[in-house]
Amino acid sequence: MAKELAKTYDPSQVEDKHYKNWEQKGYFHADVHSEKPPFSIVIPPPNVTGQLHMGHAIDDTIQDILIRYKKLQGFEALWVPGMDHAGIATQIKVEEMLRVEEGKTRYDLGREEFLRRVWEWKEQYGGRIVRQLRRLGAACDWQRERFTMDEGCSRAVREVFVNLYNKGLIYRGYRIINWCPHCITALSDAEVEYEEQEGNLWHIRYPLADGSGDVVVATTRPETMLGDSGIAVSPEDERYAHLIGKSAVLPLVGREIPIFADEYVDKSFGTGCVKVTPCHDPNDYEMGLRHDLEQILVIDDYGKINENGGVYEGLERYEARRRIVADLEEQGYLVKIEKHVHNVGQCYRCGTTVEPLASRQWFVKMKPLAEPAIDVVKSKEVNFVPERFEKIYLNWMENVRDWCISRQLWWGHRIPAFYCDDCGEMTVAKEDVTVCPKCGSHHVRQEEDVLDTWFSSALWPFSTLGWPDRTEDLAKFYPTSVLVTAYDIIFFWVARMIFSGLEHMGEKPFSDVFIHGLIRDAQGRKMSKSLGNGIDPLEVIEQYGADALRFALVTGNSPGNDTRFSKEKVESARNFANKLWNASRFVLMNLTITRCELPDELELEDRWILSRYNDVVREVTDNLDHYEIGVAVSKLYDFLWDDFCDWYIELAKLRLFESNPNEATRRSAQQVLCYVLSNTLKLLHPVMPFITEEIYLTLPHACESIMLEQWPRYSESLHFAQEQTRMERVMEAIKAIRNRRSEMNVPPSKKAKVYIETEDAETFRRGAAFFERLASASEIEIGSHFELEGAVSIVTDGARIFIPLDELVDREKELARLAKEKKELEGELARIQAKLQNEGFLKKAPAALVDAEREKQNKVQDMLEKLEQSIRAFDR
Repeated sequence: MAKELAKTYDPSQVEDKHYKNWEQKGYFHADVHSEKPPFSIVIPPPNVTGQLHMGHAIDDTIQDILIRYKKLQGFEALWVPGMDHAGIATQIKVEEMLRVEEGKTRYDLGREEFLRRVWEWKEQYGGRIVRQLRRLGAACDWQRERFTMDEGCSRAVREVFVNLYNKGLIYRGYRIINWCPHCITALSDAEVEYEEQEGNLWHIRYPLADGSGDVVVATTRPETMLGDSGIAVSPEDERYAHLIGKSAVLPLVGREIPIFADEYVDKSFGTGCVKVTPCHDPNDYEMGLRHDLEQILVIDDYGKINENGGVYEGLERYEARRRIVADLEEQGYLVKIEKHVHNVGQCYRCGTTVEPLASRQWFVKMKPLAEPAIDVVKSKEVNFVPERFEKIYLNWMENVRDWCISRQLWWGHRIPAFYCDDCGEMTVAKEDVTVCPKCGSHHVRQEEDVLDTWFSSALWPFSTLGWPDRTEDLAKFYPTSVLVTAYDIIFFWVARMIFSGLEHMGEKPFSDVFIHGLIRDAQGRKMSKSLGNGIDPLEVIEQYGADALRFALVTGNSPGNDTRFSKEKVESARNFANKLWNASRFVLMNLTITRCELPDELELEDRWILSRYNDVVREVTDNLDHYEIGVAVSKLYDFLWDDFCDWYIELAKLRLFESNPNEATRRSAQQVLCYVLSNTLKLLHPVMPFITEEIYLTLPHACESIMLEQWPRYSESLHFAQEQTRMERVMEAIKAIRNRRSEMNVPPSKKAKVYIETEDAETFRRGAAFFERLASASEIEIGSHFELEGAVSIVTDGARIFIPLDELVDREKELARLAKEKKELEGELARIQAKLQNEGFLKKAPAALVDAEREKQNKVQDMLEKLEQSIRAFDR
């Protein structure tokens, strides 16, 4: 052959070369005018602040596997890449940079200049993750790359906002929201992570206004009592029935507050009396509305007590708590303190404890949007893989509250609401408003707040394809085929894409939602900066290559389950790549053929490997169709390493290197080697694209790249069930001989005659030469019965094997081993017989299962009989 493979595989000499070629040739670009059936994926857009981490690596590897698989299957496969502007995360990054490098805040620069700096920062650092995705081998259509704040996506955001507002599904209101005092912005419910923490339950005495006594309330947040405007009891609590309608005096403040009954109160919690602070608790807020309570906000945007807090004004919230508790105790209002474990909400970005507080914000009414999004999942129009995540999705959607979409940031999609300073008119519009439509004033200003990042991300499946214009891309590739993502953003992103697609496109955004787990370290811990256990994918690629990283990431991966990642897994993947490389070198060095096609005449071993290959084609295709990527990879590994490399190549060497060469059999061996290797490379290509391309280009082929090839298909013409069974019988015998010799520490160089007692003489005659090459046999004799004294015996399915190794084996040890094996077989036989004697099993079990057990019984009885013959023969 004119082309050769280097002696050793060096990923650094291969990967960049092939990726550039694929991109230059346009192999990643999807043709909107193609008549091929569409298959499309939109990438979960990484943050513009991002650097490739293991979470990205597994997510993008899985997507790339699916895209390359579908390309080979003949689909017009589109993978849309892009990035998210990541409002809070990006703004924090740039603000930190300003503080460190210039000692300035965003307020020093002003909004316009600050945003100019953010765009500069985005241009400088935003392309980093794109370059890293290329290193991973991502077959993205880079000609269609998008950004959530590019012109098209921004137009889509405004279109959606105005449409929802005009339908009454977006409103501006004063409600309880989650507030982060560190990020200084509102958060949606999905952006709050809850963690169990040990805290206290303070019991505080509130004197009755009429002087007739007092009530005791229990609270976990005494600092909020400054904003109390009522005390609630359960209408079913007889202890406090006489207090309903009375008033109490708020300690430290002196304000009178009403006592009332409300169904919300749990009479078994605490004292059965609860303080009601409408501006600082969502449940209290609802009670306040029901009972017309005063709304008193006492904590400001920075987590400090505001002007309504009296003498505590200006204190940080936890310092205020300490001072208030001390004053309550000093003035005799503190009854007792109990230890209490409760869930505490934290900002998902910075980890700061969020503050529930009343604020005027923009909201999306969720119930009308959630209902159709629930229906498409229940009706299986959208399928979750694995199905168990459907319950998590439905539980959240069925209990969803209105979505707070406004953020007190500068970086992001500014809300398209415009206010007239002269007449107070508010206008919501798709284009900027400079003149008030009501009074004609030019004193019009736009809303300061921006939209939640997830508002624009929710439109990703259709905004990236050109909506609101009815583009060719949209017509061809929407709805997309599958969404690949981890389970930690089902609420953030998946749910919002589903209801957005239904609302704005009138159609689901994707058919399948493939949920994969998180990447954990070798000990099963989540990778994090604090633990210092994170692994940089790029460092792994530098050391081992992208193919090894990709293979290691999906090895052992099962839908929905977390995966452990270790250096050992990568080294194993690297070793597999080297094994494949060396086997391919061997094949190439022994190829004289110029076309890769099967011969007319096939030997037993040819039919076996082709039948095994055929099975793998069917199984791997089925696995990938069901997103069982880890199972598919495992089958490819076993087939290539064991069946092809360790067995078939060794078997083929007999024909390639025979002393009296037969050109026909030598050529047929080359043809089968080339056929199986070439086609198995296609099966492996989605997982290991670089090494498969490099090897493929050295083989006789018709395509200029493996990416242009066709995915192999299962063929009945390659199904050789009988030959496969016969060959595996020979292989089992060879493996048994090897194992026995190994147990007895007999080196391969020690040759010995092998006697094979079998009723299937033809099979073992056809495989006789294999015993000489692979089982250190000096000679083979096949017969229906042998009586040999002092011979080591081996029992397999279909044969009893004798090896006269008197000078090499310890007779007593061999007898002990035979006795042990006999005992194990007798135990197995007893178990099977007990099952077959169980009337319950015989009645309830399927007929096929009962028949399988009977077949096992016959097989074990046969092996036991042969073993007993061996013991008798050896013991004579």
